[in-house]
Amino acid sequence: MSYRVSPDYVECLGINYGQVGNNLPPPETVLSLITSLKLTKARIYDTNPQVLKTFANSGVDLIVTIENNMLNTLMDPQQAFQWVTTHIKPYFPATKITAIAVGNEIFTDDNTSLTSYIVPAMISVHNALTQLGLNSYIQVFSPTSAGVLQESYPPSAGSFKPELIGVMTQFLHFLQSTNSSFWVNAYPYFAYKDDPTLIPLDYVLFNPNSGMVDPITKLHYDNMLYAQVDAVIFAISRMGFGGLDIRVSETGWPAMGDPNEIGATVENAATYNKNLVRRQLANEGTPLRPNNRLEVYVFALFNEDMKPGPTSERNYGLFQPDCRMAYNVGLSNLDRQHSSNPSTSISLISSASKVANKRYQSLVHWMFVYLLSLHVLMRRQT
Repeated sequence: MSYRVSPDYVECLGINYGQVGNNLPPPETVLSLITSLKLTKARIYDTNPQVLKTFANSGVDLIVTIENNMLNTLMDPQQAFQWVTTHIKPYFPATKITAIAVGNEIFTDDNTSLTSYIVPAMISVHNALTQLGLNSYIQVFSPTSAGVLQESYPPSAGSFKPELIGVMTQFLHFLQSTNSSFWVNAYPYFAYKDDPTLIPLDYVLFNPNSGMVDPITKLHYDNMLYAQVDAVIFAISRMGFGGLDIRVSETGWPAMGDPNEIGATVENAATYNKNLVRRQLANEGTPLRPNNRLEVYVFALFNEDMKPGPTSERNYGLFQPDCRMAYNVGLSNLDRQHSSNPSTSISLISSASKVANKRYQSLVHWMFVYLLSLHVLMRRQT
């Protein structure tokens, strides 16, 4: 299969712009970088006023986030209205805020009380948007870890953990009633790290491989990300909400890790993200929904040096904080100054295609010259 970069922008690919670092560039530089990558979708993990102001009139669709520790407060409708009035209304529509992520990975958070807060908080935020006339422009959702699944293999066996069934029913009903999408954070890297002897590396990296066939649906999967997404679709369908749109709010691969973080290398990170970008440029869907383009947000734009946890957590970035590439995944029109290693640059158009394109352009040129000459000759004869 051949892939080609859109000449204008990448429609179904977004980037997660985290800011947990003390050496990150200012938002103006970040916006310039994002637009140079031909990306028009980004997500931030707060409502940083400086970012919201900078992204005004940029044409970039922006997802903002309500931090997990705010959910208890925002269950109160008055508090939610005040929050939307303060954090959203002053910047919209100049800043193209398209969605509010209410928390992140609530259902798998160590603080289990958050599970009881999530749906009331989403309802309060949505109602506040409705009161301000913004609900038709801004979705409300909550990114969910793939860890909410009790079963994910094969994809047709996808089901939610029994202890989440009650709240998940309310959660899915809210998404359906507000025409919002179900967003999932899906990381094939974690599955491979936990069982590298059983899971083929090529399968998780989108490299050519024999893949697997779901014994129930007979659908063929050549990569784990699509299998994970389809497992979520089956789990949702089992709950009676099969029509929901599914999107990937986070996926990525770390370029460095601790000794026990198998597979966290620059080579694997570059391969995973490069192949993911190629799939997105081809506007692919999953085997279960081949005609529905899967929207994916890559994690992350930068390496963030202040993130807690293992070494991998600080090394998911496509770029270093000084805007040099950690590795090139093939996004278009990158300025040479951003590349730290030109030898890693890839082309999404084969050399044969480039030659053919030049030949085609030459042929068109000479056909035009021929027709123009013929036209002039005929006019002279008349």
